[in-house]
Amino acid sequence: MTQRKWELLIALLALSRTLYAVNTEVKSSTGALETVTKPTKDSPDNQGPTSPNRVLPGERPYRKNYLVPAFEIPAFLVLLNQYDRIAYPNTVYNSGLQSSKNFLLHGPWEYDQDPFNINQEMHPYQGATMYGFARSSGLNFWEGLGYSNVGSFMWKIAGETDNPSINDQITTGNAGSILGEELYRMACVVLENGGDQPSLWRKIGAAIISPPLGFNRLVFGNKFSPTLERRNPAIFARLRLGDSQTADVYDNQNTTHPVQKSEGTVDFAMAYGLPGKPGYRYMRPLDYFHFEINTTANSSNYVENILTRGLLFGKPYEKGDNYRGVWGLYGSYDYIAPQIFRVSSTAASLGTTAQWWLAKQIALQGTGLGGVGFGAAGTTGGSGARDYHYGATPQALLALRLIMADRIMLDMTAREYYVSNLGATENATENISRVDASFTVRVYGPHAIGIQYIYSQRDARYTNIPNRHQSVGAVSLAYNYLFAPHFSAVEWGRNTADKSP
Repeated sequence: MTQRKWELLIALLALSRTLYAVNTEVKSSTGALETVTKPTKDSPDNQGPTSPNRVLPGERPYRKNYLVPAFEIPAFLVLLNQYDRIAYPNTVYNSGLQSSKNFLLHGPWEYDQDPFNINQEMHPYQGATMYGFARSSGLNFWEGLGYSNVGSFMWKIAGETDNPSINDQITTGNAGSILGEELYRMACVVLENGGDQPSLWRKIGAAIISPPLGFNRLVFGNKFSPTLERRNPAIFARLRLGDSQTADVYDNQNTTHPVQKSEGTVDFAMAYGLPGKPGYRYMRPLDYFHFEINTTANSSNYVENILTRGLLFGKPYEKGDNYRGVWGLYGSYDYIAPQIFRVSSTAASLGTTAQWWLAKQIALQGTGLGGVGFGAAGTTGGSGARDYHYGATPQALLALRLIMADRIMLDMTAREYYVSNLGATENATENISRVDASFTVRVYGPHAIGIQYIYSQRDARYTNIPNRHQSVGAVSLAYNYLFAPHFSAVEWGRNTADKSP
């Protein structure tokens, strides 16, 4: 790195600290803005369920800074553009003032020709990074969503020389905000479980999960981070290490695919804010969310799926002594790539998440969603510059988990996506379904073993190529490390008795 680049990074740190000093805000319980140059113990507490900042009694005031992310996001985009110019010379990243002016004034906006994983995986992560700068500066979800979308617009106008793309503008900021909030929450869990003075390893771990949070904590300390403390949501988290065997592959066109029959897998899943915990409130977007990521030892398909869903607006409910739930509007971002085809969607859905105690030691958890989004689907190894198409995407999900005596867990999740020809890039439709079933037995403490079967199916109809039916099934045996007791069954009422590990 040249001396000029080091000077630029030092200047970024210095300017960020200056912006913090002049623009720190604290909202009082009436919603009025009060500017303070230095936080004090006498700063007003913004308490209560109707507070505009959603802070519970006993929490420190909510501090935010609008200028910090307004500087950090453009700086991040400039550095990203400079890196891309070096890594990919003489490509679309050699943008300038003239190209930016033309795109801003004339466009034209279109669907781009980038590879599927760039558009549907890397762009959402870029959006999550921009969202993270805003969120870790004290801004709430909706403000971060706005910053992420503005950052996406800036990148499409000034970061590249190809025409600005409609699909990236939809996916980057919106899917990125959902993903970014979940990464931010998970990083906060890592820090908060370390107490008032988290260890260096916890700080590093949190920075790996959410780099913008790590950067802003390095610059500002915890000035903008205490808004999540002492909420203590009901959490289930699992790390799974296994070996996946492709059991069967079918393609009605008899096309040869480079399918890897056996591959190692690493899977992480977290459910945050499970319903039923006494005193827990659903006050802000994604106070409940579910996150999954599966990576494989396959050089052509490192990430097989990223699956997220979170409650945007909703209310808890209960029925009798044994049923607790939450319902409302969910936001989701899904990316699924089972070797021979792929689908991705950014969506809004109505639905519910609940838990039902069937007996004293038997609990049934479930989520049901139905909604519509903007999605993409297609095959791998297809013809043309882009082998997938976009369109409005109705979709549905049903997830069930049966927990028995803290020893056995049965999981089943069914998903379906219909990528229609409404707003599509081609006159085509895709119907993709996926079923995931697993059986897990807890051996001792947090250690468990399990077997899983995943079946994915695609039916595609295009006007210019033959109809296509594809399917792939895979079975895996895995070791599970559980980060929460009782397989995440939330206890209340007659189910709160102490249980042995």
